[in-house]
Amino acid sequence: MRTTHALHVGDAASMDGLADGSVPLVVTSPPYPMIELWDDLFAARDPDVRAALSAGDGDAAFELMHAQLDAVWDEIERVLAPGGIACVNVGDATRSVGDEFQQFPNHARVVDAFRDRGLTPLPDVLWRKPTNSLAKFMGSGTLPPNAYVTLEHEYILLFRKGGTRSFPPGDDRRYESAFFWEERNEWFSDLWEVRGEGQELSGGEERRDRSAAFPVEIPLRLIRMFSVRGDRVLDPFAGTGTTMLAAMLAARDSVGYDLDGDLFTALDDRVADLPAASRRRIAERLASHRSAMADRDGGYEADRYDFRVVTKAERRIRLYVVADVRERSTDEGRGYVVDHEPVDGNDFTAAPEG
Repeated sequence: MRTTHALHVGDAASMDGLADGSVPLVVTSPPYPMIELWDDLFAARDPDVRAALSAGDGDAAFELMHAQLDAVWDEIERVLAPGGIACVNVGDATRSVGDEFQQFPNHARVVDAFRDRGLTPLPDVLWRKPTNSLAKFMGSGTLPPNAYVTLEHEYILLFRKGGTRSFPPGDDRRYESAFFWEERNEWFSDLWEVRGEGQELSGGEERRDRSAAFPVEIPLRLIRMFSVRGDRVLDPFAGTGTTMLAAMLAARDSVGYDLDGDLFTALDDRVADLPAASRRRIAERLASHRSAMADRDGGYEADRYDFRVVTKAERRIRLYVVADVRERSTDEGRGYVVDHEPVDGNDFTAAPEG
């Protein structure tokens, strides 16, 4: 099996290379309005942002920044297939603008934007991020009443375009893309605690901070939850390519856009170890499932493996490992071709053959 992955340097507010209704899944983490790290990016595209911040008008700056994201949400509504899902990881911001400290509710503004475009909000996920800070609050310290709650979570907002997606009865891609029962119970909870992956798949030192802010495990879960093998996944704010990396691991096609093409070079380092990392992840997934079933009675025999599964829908599950990654160039940009091999039988280990 082969998947393709295309990177485009450009503005996702104009994704002319994508046809209407051609993308089943969007997974992205945009720049967060009112986070100082992104001020220059928003101000470069609209000088009124800088003027509003300088004038101490946080509400105006907040809306001007979101207006830039709105143009991308317009394109997502256009390219998303009927029944397709959009997953948006975003955090709220806390900031003093002028003399006033306040929270800027990015997640609420994004929900309103997608609702305005006719998409249906689905139950969202709170991603609780680990923090190493000893300062758990701001303001007056231990004296009431002027301390502030510290934000230690972000939102994974989920939206669907139209009704649920349909498949032919017994569709192979859908049944082979099943997840295990215990994975379902963890992934479809509304509270996730996910840490970054450290050195593995995180890229060079200069870009590790940015890539670790959106660990591979987040888009990998979302891709497995809301797409089937061979689907195409879009990330309009591709950054260092974390969603694309997850799509490779999950045997899905992908396409990404970003204004800063230099960030894409981080992906070259990240894909170099992808076959070995893929084998490790598959081996861990199989071992975890065997452990979950060890003390469980009943269930069904899996078609291709020596373990039982909880539901009939899991019986045809089939995992794929990354066998090879090759860079490719096209007239529209650069990208990768990834070969995948099915993991059949019961002698699979994390160590590659030979």
